[in-house]
Amino acid sequence: MSKGSVSYKRHRFPRELIAHAVWLYFRFPLSFRLIEELLLERGIVVSYETIRRWSLKFGAAFARRLRCKAARAGDIWHLDEVQILIQGQLHWLWRAVDQDGYVLDEILQTRRNTKAARRLLTRLLKQQGASPRRMITDKLKSYGAARRKLGLSVRHLSHKGLNNRAENSHLPLRKRERVMQKFRSPGGCQRFVSVFSAVRNLFVPPASLSNALSRHTYRLRAFAQWNTATALTP
Repeated sequence: MSKGSVSYKRHRFPRELIAHAVWLYFRFPLSFRLIEELLLERGIVVSYETIRRWSLKFGAAFARRLRCKAARAGDIWHLDEVQILIQGQLHWLWRAVDQDGYVLDEILQTRRNTKAARRLLTRLLKQQGASPRRMITDKLKSYGAARRKLGLSVRHLSHKGLNNRAENSHLPLRKRERVMQKFRSPGGCQRFVSVFSAVRNLFVPPASLSNALSRHTYRLRAFAQWNTATALTP
């Protein structure tokens, strides 16, 4: 099986059910037990532990395929970091979003310094293939130091009030963190956020879509793309 492919071999449940359960978990603030109950109401008997294994196995594969088909991101980067406590140890989730709120990348790190900021910027430059037109951060000096070390000449705006878009992008994850009763390990947190953000990027309409019809059309296209990424349609 190639890196970008999805295989449902040796699974006794149909692929439509597996993909639907994974979608429910990453799209909505639902626990595995609640998804088990939702499926049972439809006459489908599957344990919450099976749903958990599906999410671990298929979530990352779905996210990779979604990112490969994603539209080109915006050219304004909003960067921010948020505290996450895991097993009593403080970590920082560094996140970058564009002007439409599309999550570009996020890295869980144990430090809040220039080295950590530089790592985020290096990954962004490699993934996006180009520098941004503008970079917006809070007043953390590590961003400016990292930009200078990388030799970036982009315009950098550093102001607390300008970075609301990045700060607001943390809120959905905070809600999920409460539902999950915190993350159990750094690796588990990184794996979850990478899939969670890829699914949100696909299904949450940009703020520029101001009427119900355009949002409805956007979501229909998102479902079509989801079906392709989960190998439900060719």
